[in-house]
Amino acid sequence: MNDGWLLARALCTPGDTLALDAAGWTDLLAIARAEQMIGTLAHRLAGLPVPKSVARILDDARASAEQGRIIALWEAEMARRVLTAIGVPLVLLKGTAFVAAGLEAGQGRSIGDLDILVPRDRIDAVEAALLAGGWEWVKPDPYDDDYYRRWMHELPPLIHRERDRMIDVHHTILPLTARITPDAGALLAARVALQPGVHGLSPNDMLVHAAAHLFADGDLAGGMRNLWDVHCLVGDFGTDGLAERAAQHGLARETARALRLAAALYGARVRLNLADRLYLRRLTARDGWGWPTRPFTRFGFYVRSHWLRMPPAMLARHLWTKWRKGGAGPASG
Repeated sequence: MNDGWLLARALCTPGDTLALDAAGWTDLLAIARAEQMIGTLAHRLAGLPVPKSVARILDDARASAEQGRIIALWEAEMARRVLTAIGVPLVLLKGTAFVAAGLEAGQGRSIGDLDILVPRDRIDAVEAALLAGGWEWVKPDPYDDDYYRRWMHELPPLIHRERDRMIDVHHTILPLTARITPDAGALLAARVALQPGVHGLSPNDMLVHAAAHLFADGDLAGGMRNLWDVHCLVGDFGTDGLAERAAQHGLARETARALRLAAALYGARVRLNLADRLYLRRLTARDGWGWPTRPFTRFGFYVRSHWLRMPPAMLARHLWTKWRKGGAGPASG
């Protein structure tokens, strides 16, 4: 049965997909959709003589990705106007930063929320400006609101009442409860201009952020896409000075793992340790229908993600509170 490796091979060597039969194409497209990489796959397969039924799906995926790119950039422009009025630079994170910079990682990429980074000492002013500009709270629950403000690396999520688009306002890249504390001031100081009034992280900081999100915060959900980001960023910029920058942020081990796994997943011969192989087992846990597989592995990484985010006593108290309230809390991502 096919798993995520089928998608990884297709992205790495697109020509190999021409040997797929109908069942193989069905598996590949289902897995790509599940990993939110159908647009990326469509970009990689552009120009190949694929079956007509597949070509229609890929054409639709390319058109959808292009529409998403336009929407993401417009939403960034709306945020820029609000932040410029209060003297705060717009620093984009993740997918919107990739498309604004015209990077390979942005080609066909699925983009959800608008993620931005602002100075922590301006967070109140940014919040007030966004609320005045038409954004409103997604999670009005008092417990969630207090949790985000005291312990998380971002404000509670906001959504624009007219455009129905979410914005995540970060003041650093890992929760305040995490064992690792990246240098948010250094991230902002090293920002690079992408367009007039629009900035992104430096190339090395983009890579460090991707590693932090995958291996020091989350449960690896979306990991194939994030490692594709790493693969593309390394291709665009290389890794000169990356080890030193990662060490500055306390993320040397996580960044090194991101480089190894991205290389292994997308075509290079890399020496992997046992833990690396377990990560890859989790990252590729899909069946031919796109459904998640390997439930015990997934659950283990889910528990690990919570363990990384907060000390045991706080974790127990948080999960107990959320269980009583009948919902998955902010720590679930």
